[in-house]
Amino acid sequence: MSVLSGLEPQSVFRFFEELCAIPHGSGHTKAISDHLAAFARERGLAYRQDEANNVVIRKAATAGYENAPTVMLQGHMDMVCEKEPDCGKNMETEGLDLFVEGDTVGARGTTLGGDDGIAVAMALAILDADDIPHGPLECLFTVDEEVGMVGARALDASDLKAECMINIDSETEKVLTVSCAGSTRAVCTFPVTREDFSGAALTLTVDGLIGGHSGEEIQKGRANANVVMGRALCEIARRTELRLVSVRGGSKDNAIPRDAAAAIVVSDAQAARAAAAALDAALKNEYRATDAGVRVTLAEAKAEGRPMTAESTRRVSTFLFCAPNGVQMMSAEVPGLVQTSLNMGQALTEGDTVVVRFMVRSSVNTQKDETTAKVVALAEALGGSVEIPASYSAWEYRADSPLRDTVIEAFRAVYGEEPRVEALHAGLECGILSGKLPRLDCISYGPDLTNIHTPRERLHIASTQRVWALTLETLKRLK
Repeated sequence: MSVLSGLEPQSVFRFFEELCAIPHGSGHTKAISDHLAAFARERGLAYRQDEANNVVIRKAATAGYENAPTVMLQGHMDMVCEKEPDCGKNMETEGLDLFVEGDTVGARGTTLGGDDGIAVAMALAILDADDIPHGPLECLFTVDEEVGMVGARALDASDLKAECMINIDSETEKVLTVSCAGSTRAVCTFPVTREDFSGAALTLTVDGLIGGHSGEEIQKGRANANVVMGRALCEIARRTELRLVSVRGGSKDNAIPRDAAAAIVVSDAQAARAAAAALDAALKNEYRATDAGVRVTLAEAKAEGRPMTAESTRRVSTFLFCAPNGVQMMSAEVPGLVQTSLNMGQALTEGDTVVVRFMVRSSVNTQKDETTAKVVALAEALGGSVEIPASYSAWEYRADSPLRDTVIEAFRAVYGEEPRVEALHAGLECGILSGKLPRLDCISYGPDLTNIHTPRERLHIASTQRVWALTLETLKRLK
């Protein structure tokens, strides 16, 4: 029995419920991809399903819109699968158990996948209708956005003709996103040599930090535990001979690290403790408004193994301390927007190497490349090597955007107020797709979704109704 049958817009919630019945976690999208392909075949619509399981469905313009620009409606079909500890559902084989609670839709014990199932449902409802005016449509449904935008990266865009793209993958209603950062992952590897060194074995710890998202929170002035660790190592080395045994900090390149630890051997433990205490006091003052819990401590430890040589210790410590990190430039066009930043997200000793991972972000592609080049230059000067396992284009802000102007006009008509026009210092598929299709004029918006990626995720019904109305009004005006 349908749970969402009484909700408006009926067609959108009908397709959303159908999608929720099909398991579609990241990495398990074949079934939902096949469902979309079958949807197109059943309606006689042209479609393309690629090896990655991305699907493009095309629909001709309605009468009077034959000369309108081709519009891409875009969203991703995968969802983040999380569940409550006592939930026994197998999300790889079972659909979701939906419920309606007040003005929201949720799933019992699990994530809902409104991010980004609602985009897919809206596009299917438009493709299925015969009474919605629109120009030529290319509806693009990508896979595995939640695990690195894998589908968008793999997409062959050579046959796509869209001039405008509406990405329905934002979680805050009344916000129109007009730019996002591109990203480069850089992995720096430093070979180290080791030798015996007589001294006191200590554990150096940096903790108590807040951390956060390396895109959305990089401008908040929070300390980076790996950078603080580099500073601490250099401070102690100025007071006494120091050899590094191992270092570990952070867990992901896209998260500001909250803690780090290093095994060290020093000639003078008392001098080392004095240096650590002085730095601890200095940091508490420097970060009193943004990261007041910061703490640097030294503790006695058992020897973990042979220390690195003085030269290897110097190279690793210098890189951790001196590598660029944090906000590099603010936008002069979009007030409050971080234009370029990078995050030293992880430092890890692996045998006789130290690996340091960065996430570089910028809404200007050339600046993203320049910042990455700085990391490469410093790493290589200190005897390291750098790999770039992933990089994607920024969605650069366009001063002249006919699509943005049209959506703002449609927004005023639907809402009777002005929208918030914002840019993100994080990634959207708009970046990858606009990189593949430089002519593409993009915008991103969506209905209110709260607590996404958790079992408390909720899709707001009235918000969905208004965003649906905005999308139809936009298509009507794109003539």
